[in-house]
Amino acid sequence: MSSFTGFPTGTLDFLRGLRENNSRAWFDAHRYDYERFYLGPAREFVQAAGQRLQTIAPTIRAEPRILGSIFRISRDTRFSKDKRPYKDHLDFWFWEGDRKAAVSGLFARVSPEFVGIGAGGHGFSQEQLTAFRRALGDPAIASELGQVAAGLSKAGYTLSGEVSARLRFLYVHVDEPAEEATRASLLDTCERHWRRLAPLHRWLVDQVQAEPSRSG
Repeated sequence: MSSFTGFPTGTLDFLRGLRENNSRAWFDAHRYDYERFYLGPAREFVQAAGQRLQTIAPTIRAEPRILGSIFRISRDTRFSKDKRPYKDHLDFWFWEGDRKAAVSGLFARVSPEFVGIGAGGHGFSQEQLTAFRRALGDPAIASELGQVAAGLSKAGYTLSGEVSARLRFLYVHVDEPAEEATRASLLDTCERHWRRLAPLHRWLVDQVQAEPSRSG
């Protein structure tokens, strides 16, 4: 088992510093901090989280690398009015099947204000949107999603969802204090939430992501 016991306090310090000085010059001057407090602990977290997630979703993918389970820190500013070059938070994604085709995942975010823990999807492709609508057209399958939503509500979570021409998402998340990132209890906290939120992930994978193979 992993010996991961939380992110170093330097991780939050690095993220705060990056927020206040979001420039390539500052980042280059603090590249050692990026390696020590951002990338290194992020890899350890993914390895440790992957072990925990095996008991929740046995086929979950946890890859301790950038563009695997660790999102890159640089921002794509080509089509954004916000030209800040870097993200001031650390994002993680755990999925099933092909990463590019994954409709849902279990995820986490470490930021200077909070630790976010959640499940679901933030952007349906056109094919996924079609599969999602088809699933909702089946009363039995739609009822399963209703039961998932009711269970989440009973446990104190709020399901966020919108399906339209411009915005397509269905997910649930909860925020913990930022200091939780540095505590030995972080993995326990993530696992507790992921286990409760996993039914939404499971429904999306089974009824939306896997839908084309069932019908084909």
